[in-house]
Amino acid sequence: MAQVEKFSYDNAIVRKFAYASIIFGMVGILVGLIAALQLVFPALNLGIPETTFGRIRPLHTNAAIFAFVGNGIFMGVYYSLQRLLKARMFSKALSEFHFWGWQAIILAAAITLPLGITSAKEYAELEWPIDLAIALVWVAFGINMFGTILKRREQHLYVAIWFYIATWVTVTVLHIGNNLELPVSLWKSYPVFAGVQDALIQWWYGHNAVAFFLTTPYLGLMYYFLPKAANRPVYSYKLSIIHFWALIFIYIWAGPHHLLYTSLPDWAQSLGTVFSVMLIAPSWGGMLNGLLTLRGAWDRVRQDPVLKFMVVAVTAYGMATFEGPMLSIKSVNAISHYTDWTIGHVHIGTLGWNGFLTFGILYWMLPRLFNTKLYSQKLANAHFWIGTLGILFYAIPLYWAGWTQSLMWKQFTPDGFLQYGNFLETVTQIIPMYGLRALGGTLYVAGYFVMLYNLVKTVQSGAFIGDEAAEAPPASTWAVHAGKEHWHRWIERRPVQMLIASTIAILIGGIVEIFPMAMIDDQVPRIESVTPYTPLELEGRDIYIREGCLGCHSQMVRPFRSETERYGEYSKSGEFIYDRPFLWGSKRTGPDLHRVGGKYPDSWHYNHMMDPETTSPGSIMPPYPWLLRDELSTKNTAAKIRTLQKLGTPYPDGYDQIAVDDLQKQAKMVAESLRKDGIDAEKLEEKEIIALIAYLQKLGTGIKPAPQAGN
Repeated sequence: MAQVEKFSYDNAIVRKFAYASIIFGMVGILVGLIAALQLVFPALNLGIPETTFGRIRPLHTNAAIFAFVGNGIFMGVYYSLQRLLKARMFSKALSEFHFWGWQAIILAAAITLPLGITSAKEYAELEWPIDLAIALVWVAFGINMFGTILKRREQHLYVAIWFYIATWVTVTVLHIGNNLELPVSLWKSYPVFAGVQDALIQWWYGHNAVAFFLTTPYLGLMYYFLPKAANRPVYSYKLSIIHFWALIFIYIWAGPHHLLYTSLPDWAQSLGTVFSVMLIAPSWGGMLNGLLTLRGAWDRVRQDPVLKFMVVAVTAYGMATFEGPMLSIKSVNAISHYTDWTIGHVHIGTLGWNGFLTFGILYWMLPRLFNTKLYSQKLANAHFWIGTLGILFYAIPLYWAGWTQSLMWKQFTPDGFLQYGNFLETVTQIIPMYGLRALGGTLYVAGYFVMLYNLVKTVQSGAFIGDEAAEAPPASTWAVHAGKEHWHRWIERRPVQMLIASTIAILIGGIVEIFPMAMIDDQVPRIESVTPYTPLELEGRDIYIREGCLGCHSQMVRPFRSETERYGEYSKSGEFIYDRPFLWGSKRTGPDLHRVGGKYPDSWHYNHMMDPETTSPGSIMPPYPWLLRDELSTKNTAAKIRTLQKLGTPYPDGYDQIAVDDLQKQAKMVAESLRKDGIDAEKLEEKEIIALIAYLQKLGTGIKPAPQAGN
């Protein structure tokens, strides 16, 4: 009789991550719904700094990505990994540290982001102490995962584990590369790279955070849970091999497609486009592998809500991964970029792919953890249809809004003038579409609460199995393969080699794209008239970042006639050499600001921040009265100057000693300008609004405007 070892699976850690995913998912989508409603009803910003759109938008994205999806990843990995490897997790202590450490990071994000403590980098807004904590917890997860792999009782590594390994190593590289920063104080830092270089590295991270946090681990979960739920084998082993290696190699190159028509060099933009289009093949290979796994089981799909969620999830993955490459084609990107089309595209992936696959896994897994049946199939089916309707009402109006925005921005009259010269005309036109989007979000939230009730009743009806008994032959019984077998089997038995090969595959693209930009100064031509920010402008820029203004305003005039007519001379790469971080933005809910310097008097900006509708009737921008009453803090001004000097900003030696004096002199000049226009608030020169005005008046003034035709 063959030798068998008895052991148990640790379900307690799975349950913890499942509960955390459910709770934070509810928080994330509720905050998202509030943000969506603020665009329809600006009064919902409440006049409180911590509840404005600019501050809660990054809270929503971080809660959705790292709290909801992140905990969902760990839930699925800890459940499937143990069963695929026939081994209990390597270390209970590391599992507990991972869980509580991750929740502490989420709590830190929930506190700091509404307070305006942010690095301003999309999907990486958390400041440096939290970045270090993320690295520590992520390493603990990796040690726990690889420790389990090394002590496994199953010789071959199943395809899901390949994706887990690639996820871990790539997120490690991305997190380190994008968070190279120099601290100013406990909650403030500046990135090592500036301007165009910072933009390339940020979107190398930003795109691949979507790829290797929202996609590859969920593909691993798909390869495990979809066959389990359908009780069928994966359609094609060979297709899974092609899917995996092609995907992780190609994905890492695609980041520059977020920067088409910007100041990024053309060669980098072209690389991003080419590899983005190539992504269709491996992405659809994975989608088809998932859907074809259900061949012959479609009658069950019609009955089983778990399979319904999974089918729509995989279909949404296919839609998003077709649309993404299409949006990377320059002619299409010229229409879509900075519009709500991109927001709709992202949410097809998040709500459909990540959300629905998570729901399907929860409905399938929790009854098994509690040795019971799902409380109500009818409620699960109701959740499916409500959620699907919610996604449709969410995404379709945003596609509609995106096309409306782009067409209105680019429309000229027969006489050659902009048809809609006032940007607000495009904003008011799409408010009904924002209302429909909010309705879709409300439906999605309603479906979520149906699931929450169903899962609570399911848990209450069962008894939790904390240590699930299992048995398997020990590793010593592994057979020695002397005959012919599939060539890929050799690496499936060697997790260290799998790790190394995955690392090489993802590093090639990153090195080819980033190294020339980061290491060769000639890639970013210098412009002599572009000067560093004054201390007052620097403080104003940090206020702009704190308030999340970049969430609605871009700072990148693209070389289109419609944009140069509306905003002014197109942006040059040399104008951003002192921008740490870059602030090009990814969405225009308001107009581009790169050429706003000198366009309006100081008093216009003062009144605009006090009450936007006094200067822009119909504006959906919230007022910022605290900027007019709060005193500008200069306690870190000298430290900011010293930090930027270390990073290469050419402030004179010893300038940090007189920086505050210079700040106060410039503040008095701005305050005097405001007084001439009838604004005479008490201690005006000491208020935060003065710094913000100084920064806005600096924007785009580093180069002389191009001469007009005929002059």
